[in-house]
Formats: sequence, C-alpha cells, structure tokens
Amino acid sequence: MLADLFEYEFLQNAFFSGLLIGLIAPLLGVFIVVRRLSLIADALSHVTLAGIAASLLIEKKLGITQGINPLYMGMTFSVVGSLFIERLRAVYKHYQELAIPIILSGGIGLGVIFISLADGFNTDLFNYLFGSVSAISRSDLWTIFGITIIVVLIVIFLYKELFLLSFDEEHAAVSGIRAKTIHFIFIIIVALVIAASMRIVGTLLVSALMTLPVATSIRIANGFKQTIFLSIVFGEISVISGLVLSYYLDLAPGGTIVVLSIFLLLGAIGWKKWWRGRAI
Repeated sequence: MLADLFEYEFLQNAFFSGLLIGLIAPLLGVFIVVRRLSLIADALSHVTLAGIAASLLIEKKLGITQGINPLYMGMTFSVVGSLFIERLRAVYKHYQELAIPIILSGGIGLGVIFISLADGFNTDLFNYLFGSVSAISRSDLWTIFGITIIVVLIVIFLYKELFLLSFDEEHAAVSGIRAKTIHFIFIIIVALVIAASMRIVGTLLVSALMTLPVATSIRIANGFKQTIFLSIVFGEISVISGLVLSYYLDLAPGGTIVVLSIFLLLGAIGWKKWWRGRAI
C-alpha cells in the first residue's frame, strides 16, 4: 500500500487522516474513560449523523450537486449536541448520566427523520455509517489536520487541569480551577474529534476508537501518562493496519479497525494474565 499512497490521492487522504485520528481519538479517549463518560461518544456520533443527513437532505431538496461539505454540518450538530449535554447535566444534577441517553435518543430520532425525508439511505450515508477509504477528500484531510492541532494544543496547555478534573472534580474546583470552563472546552473538542473520526470508522463504531485502545493500555500501563502513550500507539496500530487490510481485502475500514482493536485488547488481557502467572 505504501507504493499506492503516492499514486492515488484518495489513499493518501485516508492514510494521513488515519494517522491523525489514531492520535487524537485515543488521546481524548483516556480522559473520557477516566471520567466515566464513555457513552458520550455514542451520543454525539448519532447527533453528528443527524447533521450529515440534514446536509445531504438539503442538497437533495435544493438540487445542489456541489454543496457544503456534510462534515461541517455534522460538526455543527455535534457541538450543539455537546452543549445540550452540558445543559442537561446541570439540570439533572443528581442524575447527570441521563443527559447522554437523552441526547443519543434525540440524535437517532432526528437522523431517522432526515433519512426518511431523503427517501432512504444513499452511498454517502453508508460511508458515514461504516467509514470509507475512498470517501475522504483533501478538504476532509485538512479539516482533520486543523482539529488535530487544536486538540493537541489544548491537551498540552490544559493537561494539569484536565488531569485533576478527571480524577477529582471537587478538589479541582477547590484548587481554583475553572472546572465548568475547562469541561466546556473539553466537551467541544470531543464533539469535533467524533465528527472528524466518522469518515474513517463510521458513526456506529466511532466510540470504539476512543475507548478500545484505552481499555487495552489500561491493562498494561503503569501511570496515567503511560496510559496516554500506549493508547495512542494501539490506536495508530489499529487504524493503519485496518486501513491497509480494508484496502486489500475490500472491507469496511470501520469494522476492520474495531476488530483489530479488539484483538489487541484480548492480547493485552492474555499477556497480563500470563505475566501474573509467571510472577507467581
């Protein structure tokens, strides 16, 4: 595939987009898992799909052949969805976890309505559901690159605050950290990463890319920073290997990436048990 990367632009786009997604999805995934917000990726991915379906519906009804990139509409919906989650968490102070299934249900409902109005699924929607190597444009690549820069810079500059909020939100607030502001920024970048990741793994599997590499690294890492590092390593292995296999075997990249992630997880669990048995 390396030779093909320099021959076909769409493969270049897929490869470099995969590298970027394999970095930022597990990077944020560590904080999501530690804060027990794993399902938020599922909720926002369905909201994002509703935005993409709305964009494609508008193009169809208006007869536009070259409209705005549906990914931008999906990102807009995802960000709005993340803001609603935060609002609902404030409303249901003692049942904050309710915010996620409420938004997830709303996203699915809107998506089904927009899809039905567009007279069912088309190729573009299937690509967003399951991911597609050939569907990633150069515009998508630059969008993902911009999001990657934003995410990395925010994590670097707000690492201490995010770390404290992840493990002890009350202590962080007492320490003078503007918890609401930091969490607001965090939820926004999570929404952007989820929307950007859909081109590679698809709506139905995007949460797996943010949680499976983290679950794998947790089994063998010693310390939080090592967990982040190994999560990114496992994420990159899954994404790049999945893209290569999906290209040569003509498989959906999203499913291939997730299955490889599960194999890595099972390998980490098995290795951990073997190591413990050896130590005894």
